[in-house]
Amino acid sequence: MNQLFTSGQIVDLILAVMAVEAALMHFYHRKSGKGIAPLDTLFNLLAGGCLLLALRGALVQTDWGWIAAALLAAFIAHALDLWRRWPR
Repeated sequence: MNQLFTSGQIVDLILAVMAVEAALMHFYHRKSGKGIAPLDTLFNLLAGGCLLLALRGALVQTDWGWIAAALLAAFIAHALDLWRRWPR
C-alpha cells in the first residue's frame, strides 16, 4: 500500500475509475436518454481530474510549477462548471 501512494499510482487508479465512470454514464445516457448528460459532468470531472493530477505531482515530488498548473486548470474547469450551471 505504501508503494501505491509514494509512486502516485493510487492517483492513476482513481483517474482510471473516473474515466470508466464517465464512459458508463455517457453510454447509459446515449442508450436510454436517462441519467446525467455527459456535458453536464464534463467540467466537474475535469476539475476533479486536475486536482488529482496536482495530488499526484505532490506525491512524487514534481516541480511546483506543474502542481500549480494543475491547480490552475482545476480552478478554470471549476469556474466553467459554475458558469454553465448558474441560473440565468
